[in-house]
Amino acid sequence: MLYKSYMSFTKPSLADLRENYTKAGLSVEDVEPDPFLQFKNWMDEAIANHIVDANAMTLATADKDGMPSARIVLLKHYDRDGFCFFTNYTSQKGKDLANNPHAALVLHWKELERQICIRGTVHKTSHEESESYFHMRPHGSQIGATASPQSHQIADRSVIENREVELLKDYPEGTTVPLPEFWGGYRLDPHYIEFWQGRPSRLHDRIVYTREHRNDWQISRLAP
Repeated sequence: MLYKSYMSFTKPSLADLRENYTKAGLSVEDVEPDPFLQFKNWMDEAIANHIVDANAMTLATADKDGMPSARIVLLKHYDRDGFCFFTNYTSQKGKDLANNPHAALVLHWKELERQICIRGTVHKTSHEESESYFHMRPHGSQIGATASPQSHQIADRSVIENREVELLKDYPEGTTVPLPEFWGGYRLDPHYIEFWQGRPSRLHDRIVYTREHRNDWQISRLAP
């Protein structure tokens, strides 16, 4: 009864929510032979179209037993060596990646009716790369990263707020906040990159790059 009562107030129903994608198409002939250049083209278009958080992406990981988890992280750098993001190494994602370095990324740009799916193997960036990016961040973000035991249970918000106050006393604005040993970057080295373009009647375009060798990519089309 409670379920039926709740559903009666859900208008329109979830089953009725749909969009018919009509903005563009994508063919094997359209794409670059290099998936990183194709990625750059699409990312540049997303930024030019003022997509909010164009670099936001879902990171999916799994623990040693195969239990998955996913969350949004921010892409901070990419090149032919892979796609980089930064986080707390003791977080859930950090623990997952320590035991199972295989992961997937998804970027979704609804306004362009596009998404990019990436699969690969993850490894930590160098200490120098992590430190360089850490000190590029706003001072408050550096303090916050140091104050938070990410993904660990805490009694209440005062735990991190009190820690923030302590750190601001030690490292006021304008001083150097040391890179925490538990914080740094990861780079996903891809073996699969899929470019998805929405099309009418759910007959979407899916163009896939599969890595054969280090710089040798096979391009194919998948059915939607």
